[in-house]
Amino acid sequence: MNLLESTIEGICPQDEAWRAKARERLEQLTMPYWALGRLMDLAEDLAGMSRSMRPPVKRKAIVTMVGDHGVTAEGISKYPPAVTPQMVHNFVNGGAGINALARCVDARVVVVDMGVAGDLDDLVQTGKIVSKRIGKGTHNIAAGPAMSAQEAVRCLEAGIEVALDLGSSTDVFGTGDMGIGNTTPSAAIAAAITGLPASEVTGRGTGIDDVQLKRKSEVVQRALDVNKPDPSDGLDVLAKVGGFEIGGLAGLILGAASQRKPILIDGFISTAAALIAHTLAPAASDYMIAAHRSEERGHRAMHKHLGKEPLLDLNMRLGEGTGAALAMHLVDAAVAVLTEVSTFDEASVSEAEE
Repeated sequence: MNLLESTIEGICPQDEAWRAKARERLEQLTMPYWALGRLMDLAEDLAGMSRSMRPPVKRKAIVTMVGDHGVTAEGISKYPPAVTPQMVHNFVNGGAGINALARCVDARVVVVDMGVAGDLDDLVQTGKIVSKRIGKGTHNIAAGPAMSAQEAVRCLEAGIEVALDLGSSTDVFGTGDMGIGNTTPSAAIAAAITGLPASEVTGRGTGIDDVQLKRKSEVVQRALDVNKPDPSDGLDVLAKVGGFEIGGLAGLILGAASQRKPILIDGFISTAAALIAHTLAPAASDYMIAAHRSEERGHRAMHKHLGKEPLLDLNMRLGEGTGAALAMHLVDAAVAVLTEVSTFDEASVSEAEE
Protein backbone atom coordinates (compact mmCIF):
# COMPACT_ATOMS: atom_id res chain seq x y z
CA MET A 1 0.00 0.00 0.00
CA ASN A 2 1.49 3.35 -1.00
CA LEU A 3 1.19 6.65 0.89
CA LEU A 4 -1.80 7.81 -1.14
CA GLU A 5 -3.74 4.60 -0.53
CA SER A 6 -2.94 4.47 3.19
CA THR A 7 -3.87 8.14 3.63
CA ILE A 8 -7.22 7.70 1.90
CA GLU A 9 -7.92 4.59 3.97
CA GLY A 10 -7.25 6.58 7.16
CA ILE A 11 -9.79 9.33 6.46
CA CYS A 12 -13.02 9.02 8.43
CA PRO A 13 -16.02 11.36 8.69
CA GLN A 14 -16.57 13.89 11.45
CA ASP A 15 -17.56 12.40 14.80
CA GLU A 16 -21.32 12.67 15.28
CA ALA A 17 -21.12 12.30 19.06
CA TRP A 18 -18.87 15.35 19.36
CA ARG A 19 -21.08 17.28 16.96
CA ALA A 20 -24.06 16.46 19.19
CA LYS A 21 -22.22 17.63 22.32
CA ALA A 22 -21.32 20.91 20.65
CA ARG A 23 -24.87 21.43 19.35
CA GLU A 24 -26.32 20.78 22.81
CA ARG A 25 -24.12 23.50 24.29
CA LEU A 26 -24.66 25.94 21.43
CA GLU A 27 -28.43 25.58 21.77
CA GLN A 28 -28.19 26.67 25.42
CA LEU A 29 -26.06 29.79 24.96
CA THR A 30 -27.37 33.11 26.28
CA MET A 31 -28.95 34.28 23.04
CA PRO A 32 -32.00 33.47 20.93
CA TYR A 33 -31.81 30.04 19.33
CA TRP A 34 -28.90 29.80 16.87
CA ALA A 35 -28.69 33.58 16.76
CA LEU A 36 -25.14 33.54 15.40
CA GLY A 37 -26.21 31.41 12.46
CA ARG A 38 -23.45 29.95 10.32
CA LEU A 39 -20.84 30.85 12.91
CA MET A 40 -22.51 28.28 15.16
CA ASP A 41 -22.67 25.79 12.28
CA LEU A 42 -18.92 26.23 11.92
CA ALA A 43 -18.39 25.69 15.65
CA GLU A 44 -20.31 22.42 15.45
CA ASP A 45 -18.22 21.36 12.45
CA LEU A 46 -14.97 22.15 14.24
CA ALA A 47 -16.03 20.08 17.25
CA GLY A 48 -16.87 17.17 14.97
CA MET A 49 -13.56 17.45 13.14
CA SER A 50 -11.38 17.74 16.23
CA ARG A 51 -13.35 15.44 18.54
CA SER A 52 -13.17 18.21 21.14
CA MET A 53 -15.33 20.85 22.80
CA ARG A 54 -12.29 23.13 22.67
CA PRO A 55 -11.15 22.74 19.06
CA PRO A 56 -7.49 23.74 18.72
CA VAL A 57 -7.14 26.53 16.13
CA LYS A 58 -4.27 28.72 17.32
CA ARG A 59 -1.47 27.37 15.11
CA LYS A 60 -2.28 28.27 11.52
CA ALA A 61 -0.43 27.53 8.28
CA ILE A 62 -1.30 28.57 4.75
CA VAL A 63 0.40 26.35 2.19
CA THR A 64 0.85 28.15 -1.10
CA MET A 65 1.76 25.67 -3.82
CA VAL A 66 3.31 26.85 -7.05
CA GLY A 67 3.57 25.40 -10.56
CA ASP A 68 3.69 26.33 -14.22
CA HIS A 69 1.45 25.21 -17.06
CA GLY A 70 2.20 24.31 -20.66
CA VAL A 71 -1.25 25.50 -21.70
CA THR A 72 -0.04 29.11 -21.47
CA ALA A 73 1.27 28.49 -25.01
CA GLU A 74 -2.38 28.86 -26.09
CA GLY A 75 -2.48 32.53 -25.08
CA ILE A 76 -4.96 32.11 -22.23
CA SER A 77 -3.33 34.53 -19.73
CA LYS A 78 -2.49 38.24 -19.64
CA TYR A 79 0.79 37.48 -17.88
CA PRO A 80 3.85 35.53 -19.04
CA PRO A 81 5.05 32.39 -17.19
CA ALA A 82 8.05 34.38 -15.91
CA VAL A 83 5.70 35.93 -13.36
CA THR A 84 5.41 32.62 -11.45
CA PRO A 85 8.99 32.52 -10.09
CA GLN A 86 8.94 36.29 -9.65
CA MET A 87 5.92 35.97 -7.39
CA VAL A 88 7.60 33.20 -5.40
CA HIS A 89 10.35 35.69 -4.53
CA ASN A 90 7.66 38.20 -3.58
CA PHE A 91 6.10 35.62 -1.23
CA VAL A 92 9.47 34.93 0.37
CA ASN A 93 10.13 38.65 0.80
CA GLY A 94 6.74 39.10 2.49
CA GLY A 95 5.33 41.53 -0.07
CA ALA A 96 2.39 39.63 -1.55
CA GLY A 97 -1.29 39.83 -0.72
CA ILE A 98 -1.15 36.55 1.14
CA ASN A 99 1.70 37.76 3.34
CA ALA A 100 -0.27 40.82 4.44
CA LEU A 101 -3.46 38.90 5.20
CA ALA A 102 -1.67 35.98 6.85
CA ARG A 103 0.01 38.40 9.25
CA CYS A 104 -3.45 39.60 10.30
CA VAL A 105 -4.29 36.12 11.64
CA ASP A 106 -0.78 35.16 12.77
CA ALA A 107 -0.57 32.41 10.15
CA ARG A 108 2.71 31.31 8.63
CA VAL A 109 2.96 31.02 4.88
CA VAL A 110 4.68 27.90 3.55
CA VAL A 111 5.61 28.10 -0.13
CA VAL A 112 6.00 24.81 -1.99
CA ASP A 113 7.53 24.48 -5.46
CA MET A 114 5.55 21.75 -7.17
CA GLY A 115 6.81 22.45 -10.67
CA VAL A 116 7.93 25.97 -11.52
CA ALA A 117 9.62 26.30 -14.88
CA GLY A 118 12.12 28.88 -13.54
CA ASP A 119 15.09 28.33 -11.25
CA LEU A 120 14.31 28.51 -7.53
CA ASP A 121 17.35 26.61 -6.27
CA ASP A 122 18.58 29.56 -4.22
CA LEU A 123 15.34 29.66 -2.23
CA VAL A 124 15.30 25.89 -1.75
CA GLN A 125 18.91 25.74 -0.58
CA THR A 126 18.37 28.51 1.97
CA GLY A 127 15.22 26.81 3.27
CA LYS A 128 12.95 29.67 2.27
CA ILE A 129 10.66 27.41 0.26
CA VAL A 130 9.94 23.68 0.18
CA SER A 131 10.78 21.75 -2.98
CA LYS A 132 8.47 18.97 -4.09
CA ARG A 133 9.15 19.60 -7.77
CA ILE A 134 7.61 17.09 -10.14
CA GLY A 135 8.83 18.76 -13.33
CA LYS A 136 9.33 22.13 -15.02
CA GLY A 137 5.65 22.76 -15.58
CA THR A 138 2.96 20.53 -17.03
CA HIS A 139 2.44 19.69 -20.68
CA ASN A 140 -0.10 21.59 -22.78
CA ILE A 141 -3.47 20.04 -21.90
CA ALA A 142 -4.94 21.26 -25.17
CA ALA A 143 -2.66 18.83 -26.99
CA GLY A 144 -2.46 15.89 -24.57
CA PRO A 145 -2.25 14.90 -20.89
CA ALA A 146 -0.86 17.38 -18.38
CA MET A 147 1.26 14.66 -16.79
CA SER A 148 1.61 10.91 -16.47
CA ALA A 149 -0.44 8.87 -14.01
CA GLN A 150 2.75 8.26 -12.02
CA GLU A 151 3.41 11.99 -11.80
CA ALA A 152 -0.16 12.55 -10.64
CA VAL A 153 0.39 10.12 -7.77
CA ARG A 154 3.66 11.87 -6.94
CA CYS A 155 1.83 15.23 -6.80
CA LEU A 156 -0.76 13.89 -4.40
CA GLU A 157 1.79 12.16 -2.21
CA ALA A 158 3.96 15.30 -2.13
CA GLY A 159 0.97 17.26 -0.79
CA ILE A 160 0.29 14.56 1.79
CA GLU A 161 3.92 14.69 2.89
CA VAL A 162 3.69 18.45 3.39
CA ALA A 163 0.53 18.03 5.50
CA LEU A 164 2.18 15.34 7.61
CA ASP A 165 5.38 17.35 8.03
CA LEU A 166 3.43 20.39 9.22
CA GLY A 167 0.86 18.43 11.21
CA SER A 168 2.69 18.43 14.55
CA SER A 169 2.87 22.24 14.54
CA THR A 170 -0.39 23.13 12.78
CA ASP A 171 -3.98 23.13 14.01
CA VAL A 172 -5.63 24.73 10.98
CA PHE A 173 -4.49 24.53 7.36
CA GLY A 174 -5.25 26.90 4.52
CA THR A 175 -4.70 26.29 0.82
CA GLY A 176 -3.10 28.73 -1.59
CA ASP A 177 -1.79 28.68 -5.15
CA MET A 178 0.31 30.50 -7.68
CA GLY A 179 0.88 29.57 -11.30
CA ILE A 180 0.30 31.59 -14.45
CA GLY A 181 -2.38 29.85 -16.50
CA ASN A 182 -3.76 27.71 -13.69
CA THR A 183 -7.38 28.82 -13.99
CA THR A 184 -7.47 26.95 -17.33
CA PRO A 185 -6.75 23.46 -15.91
CA SER A 186 -8.97 24.34 -12.95
CA ALA A 187 -11.84 25.08 -15.33
CA ALA A 188 -11.14 21.80 -17.14
CA ILE A 189 -11.28 19.93 -13.81
CA ALA A 190 -14.53 21.70 -12.91
CA ALA A 191 -16.12 20.83 -16.24
CA ALA A 192 -14.91 17.24 -16.12
CA ILE A 193 -16.17 16.53 -12.61
CA THR A 194 -19.39 18.58 -12.54
CA GLY A 195 -20.35 17.68 -16.10
CA LEU A 196 -21.02 21.32 -17.00
CA PRO A 197 -19.99 22.76 -20.38
CA ALA A 198 -16.58 24.44 -20.55
CA SER A 199 -18.25 27.76 -21.36
CA GLU A 200 -20.09 27.74 -18.01
CA VAL A 201 -17.02 27.23 -15.81
CA THR A 202 -14.32 29.15 -17.68
CA GLY A 203 -13.66 32.65 -16.38
CA ARG A 204 -11.40 35.62 -16.95
CA GLY A 205 -8.54 34.53 -14.69
CA THR A 206 -5.99 37.34 -14.69
CA GLY A 207 -8.47 39.68 -16.38
CA ILE A 208 -8.55 38.64 -20.02
CA ASP A 209 -10.87 40.36 -22.50
CA ASP A 210 -13.86 38.87 -24.31
CA VAL A 211 -11.85 37.61 -27.28
CA GLN A 212 -9.33 35.90 -25.00
CA LEU A 213 -12.14 34.46 -22.88
CA LYS A 214 -13.72 32.84 -25.93
CA ARG A 215 -10.34 31.37 -26.89
CA LYS A 216 -9.76 30.15 -23.34
CA SER A 217 -13.16 28.42 -23.22
CA GLU A 218 -12.36 26.74 -26.53
CA VAL A 219 -8.99 25.60 -25.14
CA VAL A 220 -10.70 24.08 -22.09
CA GLN A 221 -13.17 22.26 -24.30
CA ARG A 222 -10.34 21.03 -26.53
CA ALA A 223 -8.50 19.71 -23.48
CA LEU A 224 -11.58 17.74 -22.49
CA ASP A 225 -12.14 16.43 -26.01
CA VAL A 226 -8.50 15.39 -26.49
CA ASN A 227 -7.98 13.81 -23.08
CA LYS A 228 -11.45 12.47 -22.18
CA PRO A 229 -10.88 12.43 -18.39
CA ASP A 230 -12.98 9.99 -16.35
CA PRO A 231 -15.08 12.16 -13.97
CA SER A 232 -15.34 9.34 -11.44
CA ASP A 233 -11.55 8.98 -11.19
CA GLY A 234 -9.83 11.95 -9.56
CA LEU A 235 -6.40 10.59 -10.42
CA ASP A 236 -7.31 10.37 -14.10
CA VAL A 237 -8.73 13.89 -14.14
CA LEU A 238 -5.62 15.26 -12.44
CA ALA A 239 -3.23 13.49 -14.81
CA LYS A 240 -5.08 14.50 -17.96
CA VAL A 241 -6.14 18.09 -17.35
CA GLY A 242 -4.66 19.15 -13.99
CA GLY A 243 -1.56 20.89 -12.70
CA PHE A 244 1.30 20.00 -10.39
CA GLU A 245 0.27 22.54 -7.75
CA ILE A 246 -3.39 21.49 -8.04
CA GLY A 247 -2.40 17.89 -7.35
CA GLY A 248 -0.23 19.01 -4.46
CA LEU A 249 -3.13 20.92 -2.93
CA ALA A 250 -5.42 17.90 -3.34
CA GLY A 251 -2.83 15.87 -1.45
CA LEU A 252 -2.58 18.54 1.23
CA ILE A 253 -6.35 18.33 1.72
CA LEU A 254 -6.20 14.54 2.02
CA GLY A 255 -3.30 14.79 4.46
CA ALA A 256 -5.11 17.31 6.65
CA ALA A 257 -8.27 15.19 6.65
CA SER A 258 -6.30 12.08 7.62
CA GLN A 259 -5.10 13.99 10.70
CA ARG A 260 -8.65 15.22 11.45
CA LYS A 261 -7.63 18.84 10.99
CA PRO A 262 -9.71 21.56 9.35
CA ILE A 263 -8.48 22.95 6.04
CA LEU A 264 -9.76 26.20 4.62
CA ILE A 265 -10.18 25.96 0.86
CA ASP A 266 -9.28 29.21 -0.88
CA GLY A 267 -10.53 30.12 -4.35
CA PHE A 268 -11.08 28.63 -7.79
CA ILE A 269 -7.80 26.73 -8.12
CA SER A 270 -7.92 25.40 -4.56
CA THR A 271 -11.50 24.28 -5.09
CA ALA A 272 -10.44 22.40 -8.22
CA ALA A 273 -7.99 20.58 -5.93
CA ALA A 274 -10.84 19.97 -3.47
CA LEU A 275 -12.86 18.37 -6.28
CA ILE A 276 -9.98 15.99 -6.96
CA ALA A 277 -9.62 15.18 -3.25
CA HIS A 278 -13.36 14.64 -2.83
CA THR A 279 -13.46 12.28 -5.82
CA LEU A 280 -10.63 10.22 -4.32
CA ALA A 281 -11.96 10.29 -0.73
CA PRO A 282 -15.49 11.65 -0.23
CA ALA A 283 -15.06 11.72 3.56
CA ALA A 284 -12.27 14.30 3.15
CA SER A 285 -14.95 16.91 2.45
CA ASP A 286 -15.90 16.72 6.14
CA TYR A 287 -12.68 18.62 6.91
CA MET A 288 -12.96 21.18 4.12
CA ILE A 289 -14.20 24.66 4.93
CA ALA A 290 -15.07 26.75 1.87
CA ALA A 291 -13.40 30.05 2.70
CA HIS A 292 -14.94 32.31 0.08
CA ARG A 293 -16.70 32.53 -3.25
CA SER A 294 -14.36 33.75 -5.96
CA GLU A 295 -15.39 36.11 -8.72
CA GLU A 296 -14.15 33.45 -11.10
CA ARG A 297 -16.92 31.96 -13.18
CA GLY A 298 -17.68 28.38 -12.24
CA HIS A 299 -16.76 28.62 -8.58
CA ARG A 300 -20.37 28.48 -7.48
CA ALA A 301 -20.90 25.22 -9.42
CA MET A 302 -17.83 23.70 -7.80
CA HIS A 303 -19.14 24.54 -4.32
CA LYS A 304 -22.52 23.08 -5.23
CA HIS A 305 -20.90 19.83 -6.31
CA LEU A 306 -19.03 19.66 -2.99
CA GLY A 307 -22.11 20.60 -0.97
CA LYS A 308 -20.36 23.63 0.47
CA GLU A 309 -21.52 27.17 1.15
CA PRO A 310 -18.56 29.59 1.36
CA LEU A 311 -18.11 31.73 4.45
CA LEU A 312 -17.29 34.94 2.55
CA ASP A 313 -18.25 36.56 -0.73
CA LEU A 314 -16.06 39.61 -1.32
CA ASN A 315 -15.56 39.60 -5.13
CA MET A 316 -12.01 38.33 -4.67
CA ARG A 317 -10.01 36.50 -7.35
CA LEU A 318 -6.37 36.71 -6.27
CA GLY A 319 -5.73 33.20 -4.99
CA GLU A 320 -2.44 32.72 -3.08
CA GLY A 321 -4.48 31.67 -0.02
CA THR A 322 -5.88 35.15 0.64
CA GLY A 323 -9.47 34.00 1.09
CA ALA A 324 -8.34 31.22 3.41
CA ALA A 325 -6.46 33.74 5.54
CA LEU A 326 -9.49 36.02 5.86
CA ALA A 327 -11.75 33.12 6.81
CA MET A 328 -9.39 32.10 9.61
CA HIS A 329 -10.83 35.03 11.57
CA LEU A 330 -14.19 33.28 11.45
CA VAL A 331 -12.69 29.99 12.61
CA ASP A 332 -11.31 31.79 15.66
CA ALA A 333 -14.68 33.44 16.24
CA ALA A 334 -16.57 30.15 16.01
CA VAL A 335 -14.37 28.55 18.65
CA ALA A 336 -14.76 31.62 20.87
CA VAL A 337 -18.54 31.29 20.66
CA LEU A 338 -18.39 27.62 21.61
CA THR A 339 -15.92 28.04 24.47
CA GLU A 340 -16.46 31.54 25.89
CA VAL A 341 -20.18 32.31 25.72
CA SER A 342 -22.07 31.20 28.82
CA THR A 343 -25.15 29.01 28.80
CA PHE A 344 -28.37 30.20 30.42
CA ASP A 345 -27.65 28.05 33.48
CA GLU A 346 -24.05 29.22 33.81
CA ALA A 347 -25.06 32.88 33.62
CA SER A 348 -28.27 32.50 35.68
CA VAL A 349 -30.24 34.04 32.84
CA SER A 350 -33.89 33.16 32.28
CA GLU A 351 -34.63 31.31 29.07
CA ALA A 352 -37.32 32.25 26.59
CA GLU A 353 -40.82 31.30 27.57
CA GLU A 354 -42.52 28.47 25.66
